[in-house]
Parts: sequence; C-alpha cells; structure tokens
Amino acid sequence: MRIAMWSGPRNLSTAMMYAFGNRSDCAVVDEPFYAAYLAKTGLNHPMRDEILESQSQDPIAVASYLETAKPADKPHFYQKHMTQHMIDGVPRDWMRHLTNVFLIRHPARVIASYAAKRENPTLGDIGFRQQAELFDLVTSWGQTPVVIDSHDIRDNPHEMLEKLCDVIDLPFSPEMLEWPKGGHKDDGVWAVHWYGAVWNSSGFADPEGSLPEVPEDLKMVLKAAMPFYEKMKAQKL
Repeated sequence: MRIAMWSGPRNLSTAMMYAFGNRSDCAVVDEPFYAAYLAKTGLNHPMRDEILESQSQDPIAVASYLETAKPADKPHFYQKHMTQHMIDGVPRDWMRHLTNVFLIRHPARVIASYAAKRENPTLGDIGFRQQAELFDLVTSWGQTPVVIDSHDIRDNPHEMLEKLCDVIDLPFSPEMLEWPKGGHKDDGVWAVHWYGAVWNSSGFADPEGSLPEVPEDLKMVLKAAMPFYEKMKAQKL
C-alpha cells in the first residue's frame, strides 16, 4: 500500500511519519517535493541550499518514484507531503494510484507554531487552501479521501490510529504508538531546524490545551484559513 498523507506545516505530520516509520512493514519518505518547490518558487526557506542539494529538483522524477518505488522492499510506503509544495508544474496524476489521507489542524495552532520558526507566514505558506483543492481533486476522481484531525490524535492516539488503519484497510500495529528518541533515518535534511520537539519525543504529545492567541498582524491569515479548515473538518473521522 502507498499512503500519501497531506498536511500543511506544524501539523503533527512528523510524528505521524514516525508512527508509520516505526512499523516493521513500512518505509517512509519526508516531503519529497520540497527541493522542487524551492527551486520553482525561489523562496528563501531555512536551509534552502542544503535542501536543494539533498533531493531531486525534478517534480516529474519525484512523482515517478512515489508511484513506483518499493523502498527497502517493504510492503507499505508512507509518504509525508506538504500541500503547499503542490504548485503549478508539480504532477498530480500519480496521486490516483495512492491512498490519500488529509491531516488537518486548527489554523490558530498552525500559525502560532509556524510563526515561532519562520516569521510572517502567509496563507500560501500554511497550506490550507491547497489542502482543500487537493481534497476536491481526489474526490473528483471518485475516491473517498480520509480526513483525520491532529487534535483528535493527540487526545487518543491509539483509538484514532486504529480508526485510520481500519478505514484504509491496513492492519493496526502497536508499534505506531511509540518510537525511539532522536529522529528517523529518513528525516529530511531540514529536520535540524524544524523537528527539535519531535526528536525529543518517544510518542505522541499530550492532548492540546486551549487555542493560542494569534498575533494581531496574522489574524487576517487566520480568517482566510478558517473556511478551508472548516470544510475539511466536516469530513473528518
């Protein structure tokens, strides 16, 4: 099984990759279109040069790998994707042959977390619009994509991962509930900048508290993101 997990940044996505990556039957890949995205947009993200050197910058070659590769000859291949990386020129048709899952999180939490790592995020940076567009695309192909909320996973990881595995027809494994500290061998080169908290973890974090206060200068981004989040939330497990 090939699983494409679609989220924006700061959305439990790395912890979910670690959960699947700790399964003995599952290979993982971390944001495979990141270098292609930076090359095409010219954006100056942290560690830009290292990212461009670490991955293929050809989105067609990346898509072919995602659709056909069988890393380590394992039966399952979990792909952690950022929705904002799917810009014009990045293929979509390969997604038809994967099990597509959409991981959501309240925009206030995403914005507060992202702003602590990179200043002044825009709506385009946090991926909510692109996530809704990809959901509509997959639905238009006749698929019934799965939506899961990171808040619910944090509340009860065992229950929600069992539900997720059941709906995608993948046997649940308790191995998904914990992992070794210190990161994963397939982390992207950017992990040193972004993954500090999850590197220090050995499982999912405790349930989330109340929503954070979004800075005044980012409240328009929050307002713009909310309709996309609410649309996806209505479809969640």
